Amino acid sequence: MRDATREIRLASALVEAADTLVEGFEAPRYLQRVSDHCVELLNARAAGVMLVDGGRSVSLAASSRHEQVALDLLEAQHGGGPCLDSYGSGEPVPPVSIRTAHADARWPDFTERALMHDIVTTFAVPLRRRENLLGALNVFVPTLPGTTAAGDVTSELHVAQALADAAALGLHNRGTYAEYRALSGQLQKALSSRVRIEQAKGRLAERWSVHADQAFMALRQYARRHRLPLDQVASAVIEGVADDAELRRESGTGADGPA
Repeated sequence: MRDATREIRLASALVEAADTLVEGFEAPRYLQRVSDHCVELLNARAAGVMLVDGGRSVSLAASSRHEQVALDLLEAQHGGGPCLDSYGSGEPVPPVSIRTAHADARWPDFTERALMHDIVTTFAVPLRRRENLLGALNVFVPTLPGTTAAGDVTSELHVAQALADAAALGLHNRGTYAEYRALSGQLQKALSSRVRIEQAKGRLAERWSVHADQAFMALRQYARRHRLPLDQVASAVIEGVADDAELRRESGTGADGPA
């Protein structure tokens, strides 16, 4: 791939990875796209993302190219592997020969599975947002690390790290966005509830010719006695389906006005 073309494709991939504030966002599909970009830019056989929480894998996503191979290799890292090493250190795991790692008994379960899938080399980079580690991006390559120039190896790590950083930023922004939307919804719900309660209180106070505080006390006492949300009782008053006589008894007034 020519350098100029690669840079353009990398820039496009980084923009896509950072763009997570969209409707219908799905994390698995999003991480698969990140992995796809990694495969395309690095001429890898497959790639995948492992999200980690508390040192344990909580989610896996793999490139659409050789998806099952990548998922199998991610799952094989429960006892150790490049993803967990990168996550644990917060640093990249440079390209490693699978056969060499297997001979050295490094990540035995993972390397055995990788050999079965004819994977020759692997490397991993952390998904990190400043000091916050989310997981790791793992790349599976069909050539030995020694067959490429040292500068090319460094460049590949930098490309993978750039994609991982953009993905971490995208996931962080998505999480913040979701939190604010949830908070906004809660505030809107609370405001709407308060408006209904004020409307119900005003209607009862006018109907009974009592102070608004007395009408509110009736609403609250009725809600407590029947173990109902205050907002539900207020809605019943507004809709004209509440038991007016029972509500009025809660206010301490009789049918003809205040006692």
